[in-house]
Amino acid sequence: MNFFNFDTTYTNLNEIFYVINNPHPFSHPEYVLFNDGLTRELNISLQLKAHPEILTGSTVIDGTRPFSTAYAGHQFGNFTMLGDGRQHILGEHITPQNKRYDIQLKGSGRTRFSRSGDGKATLGPMLREYIISEAMHHLNIPTTRSLAICSTGEKVLRENMLPGAVLTRTANSNIRVGTFEYAARTAYEHLKELADYTIDRHFPDLIHTNNKYLKLLDTVIDKQAQLIAQWQSVGFIHGVMNTDNMTISGETIDYGPCAFMDYYHTHTVFSSIDMQGRYAYINQPAIGLWNLTRFAETLLPLIHTDEHEAIHLAESALEKFQHSYTVYYRTMMGQKIGIKSPSEEDMVLIDELLSLMEQHEMDYTNTFLALQNEETSSLESLSSWITKWQDRLKTEKDPIQLMRKVNPVVIPRNHIVEEALDDAIHGDLSAVKALLQVLSQPFNPDHADRYKQPGPKDRPYQTYCVT
Repeated sequence: MNFFNFDTTYTNLNEIFYVINNPHPFSHPEYVLFNDGLTRELNISLQLKAHPEILTGSTVIDGTRPFSTAYAGHQFGNFTMLGDGRQHILGEHITPQNKRYDIQLKGSGRTRFSRSGDGKATLGPMLREYIISEAMHHLNIPTTRSLAICSTGEKVLRENMLPGAVLTRTANSNIRVGTFEYAARTAYEHLKELADYTIDRHFPDLIHTNNKYLKLLDTVIDKQAQLIAQWQSVGFIHGVMNTDNMTISGETIDYGPCAFMDYYHTHTVFSSIDMQGRYAYINQPAIGLWNLTRFAETLLPLIHTDEHEAIHLAESALEKFQHSYTVYYRTMMGQKIGIKSPSEEDMVLIDELLSLMEQHEMDYTNTFLALQNEETSSLESLSSWITKWQDRLKTEKDPIQLMRKVNPVVIPRNHIVEEALDDAIHGDLSAVKALLQVLSQPFNPDHADRYKQPGPKDRPYQTYCVT
């Protein structure tokens, strides 16, 4: 039976970019979660739900050749050769609208790129990625998505023996900045081939433009400026913004040590491995530009044959990032306080609000909710600011209605996510399913109050990279 409408174009590239290998066969796979809505949206057969052996890779669909991709990356600023160490792409599913999605298994066993890893995943982190990626989707932020989680019937050794699982992830593609770094370092003669493939797949309108490789750089810069502004606007902290975790398509990818802020603090870091705060909330735009600079470096020989001219053109493109990011961020933050088209002067008002929120340790999400619900009695520390804000809104049409469209009522609160994961690991999925239902309607004002409450201030919260 054809569960997918598979094509595979990535393996038309030179074989240096991937390795053909079958996933690890698991003897007792069972479904844990299945995303019916995404399955229908992509026109994938719902009968797949009866075949967990396919979405663990234990059974390979006839006519397909699973593969893992090669890439490199700057991890915390240090260049490293990487690759899919525990991931297999089954194929590229084509929808009736002719949209192409990689169908990738995560935790499906060792590959050539596994190094000392076992290539497997445990249930908790896979559930976490499912929850957070679906939350991001419903917040209208570009992201990879989760199609299913299957248990493998095996225990996986980490600090303890934990239940194993495989996540099925969908993405516009898995081409990363790190893929281009890999090509530039080890497959220089195939760099143009990768760039042409990327343009053909993601940005076909650039094919016949003048200097399409410079236009590729421009386009990726703009997409990432918008994406990071979206992260900032909802208080999302990626946690591990290495170049191998930045997609060319502009999707959020790899939900390892990520989390959402409760109390607003610009230097918030959740990741246990980010000792220096490189990927703190306040640093995300600057790190985005740093990563994009690494991308630009890989494209220099394609942008112009004269190195000095190529550098000049690339630097000019990179200079656009700050302007693009500022415009996107100002617009998003302005709309969060009811200003449809905020000016530079309005940014002063926005910055004053954020400064007061940090000073008084106010909850990021709930402060905007209180403003839109006009619950000023709970915002005494903002009283003078509120007077200025209300005066500014006199020239806006339906500001509260605008705020309700952009300010989420609920986010994946860290303590609630952790409680749900703990229950799931012990066999009770009810809290995970309830949380997913709530997060699928993040702007619905009717959600239970417990999902709106911040976590305890006195409990430090850390996330962990579990690769």
